[in-house]
Amino acid sequence: MSLTHDFSLTQDQEMIRESAEQFLAERSTSEAVRKIMETAEGFDASLWACLGSELGWSATHIPEVYGGLGLSFIELTLVLEQMGRRLLCSPFFATVVLGATTLMEAGDEEARQRYLPDIAAGTLTTTVGFGARGVDWDVDAVTAVVERHSDGYVLSGTFGYVPDGATANLLLLVAKLEGACTLFAVPPTAEGVTIREHASLDRTRRVAHVQLENVRLDRASLLSQGRDVADGMARVRALAGIALAAEQVGGAQQCLDLTLAYAAERVQFGRTINSFQAIKHRCAEMMVKIEATRSAVFGAARVAVTHPSTSELLLEAACAKTFASDTFFFCSQEAIQLHGGVGFTWEYDPHLYFKRAQASSHWLGSPEALREEIAASLLDAPCAATL
Repeated sequence: MSLTHDFSLTQDQEMIRESAEQFLAERSTSEAVRKIMETAEGFDASLWACLGSELGWSATHIPEVYGGLGLSFIELTLVLEQMGRRLLCSPFFATVVLGATTLMEAGDEEARQRYLPDIAAGTLTTTVGFGARGVDWDVDAVTAVVERHSDGYVLSGTFGYVPDGATANLLLLVAKLEGACTLFAVPPTAEGVTIREHASLDRTRRVAHVQLENVRLDRASLLSQGRDVADGMARVRALAGIALAAEQVGGAQQCLDLTLAYAAERVQFGRTINSFQAIKHRCAEMMVKIEATRSAVFGAARVAVTHPSTSELLLEAACAKTFASDTFFFCSQEAIQLHGGVGFTWEYDPHLYFKRAQASSHWLGSPEALREEIAASLLDAPCAATL
């Protein structure tokens, strides 16, 4: 792991970040988010179509050979930071970050050619089911099983915490076939598939429970199998963790921005509260944590584009996600506290970010679990390794 990274953005990357910031500030306002939260689908179909067909965000990191823009994971994290900042209600994370990345890392060539062009065009929504618990990837936690059939396969199993599982057009599910990991494409309308949406804490991101009972699939539904799936899904977990960390940075930044705006308006003892030293110190601490975390996240994204080993990628992702989860939770707490009595009320936004911080903290590895992974990785590394 290199000690030095160039964290500066290119002119094109700055343009991507600024355009995403401007667009989402206009289209994913507090009013828009609250309205979409109350809908059955949980996202605005017209906005989703705009992200894919007009802005091309769905194609960001998908290679050009599959109809994508062929940009790097860095550009994707720049967009995701702004999505997290505005709590965008969209199947973008499930489809692009999880679905497309799974096909690229764990799917075979035929699967990539079949599905990636539609994801890039924004015409296909998909999601990924890791396993029964669903919040993280663990090869030993894959409980779904597949049996061979005369004309294909029969799949049975449970998948918990599947993001946007109730609205996705395609389910990418991992199951065991004769003891080996396999990746299948399952239509949500197939006979034997039952999908139930969770009543989750964070209504800006919908999650579902997927149950499969003797679902018959043809041979073309098998996208990959064996060691490639296990290693590929480990890389998906790492990349998705970095992507989620980018969203968390954006959410933390908005917590600070909301607090600064409120402190500039709230008058106490004849002065706006942003003039009080105690308030300044707490806002400064938020800013320091955010900037440090942003460096960790984009440092991890830069490592990701160098095609590191799976173990190195997992270590970088664990560090970034731990920083981001802690920072987002801290900033969302501080936003509520510094808003005073109105901080936890429905009319103000801090509670929305606090719920997202809580929910995202436990997805793809909690800070406690990730610290254990980091410690194990460093302690098990050879003494001569450069860290």
